[in-house]
Amino acid sequence: MPSWCWTGAKRVLAACLIVLAGCGPDLPSYGVVTRFSLTDARNRTMNSAELDGKVWVANFIFTNCAGPCPRMSSDMKRLEEAFPGEEKLRFVSFTVDPDRDTPEVLAAYAKRFRAGDRWYFLTGAQASLHELKRNTFKLGDVAGNLEHSTRFA
Repeated sequence: MPSWCWTGAKRVLAACLIVLAGCGPDLPSYGVVTRFSLTDARNRTMNSAELDGKVWVANFIFTNCAGPCPRMSSDMKRLEEAFPGEEKLRFVSFTVDPDRDTPEVLAAYAKRFRAGDRWYFLTGAQASLHELKRNTFKLGDVAGNLEHSTRFA
């Protein structure tokens, strides 16, 4: 991504965070994140309740992706680095390949991208992840394959 584009993206995210912080309940709702309980890269259960009251950025990746996933993870790392003091900001990468992306594999991937404590890598049952991707985040694909959106939510 060209540096001018990244700078613009940083400004947009910063503006969104400021707006979200001050708007309270008057924001329109485009959907609700369904409750989930998944396994993180430390092999511990993570409930969506841990994200309550936080602003978070999510994406869907898989660790052996030879396409856009490494770029997406690099972009997520840039976001994490751009907001070092934002305690209410979290980053969540859901796998679309839970059969291969075990907690151990996700931990190695997180280490590769120098993920900090606010960045979670989650795996779980294929059906749960597909439900989140398709019906909650509206980043649908054909069921059962590894196609995924390159969008962040």
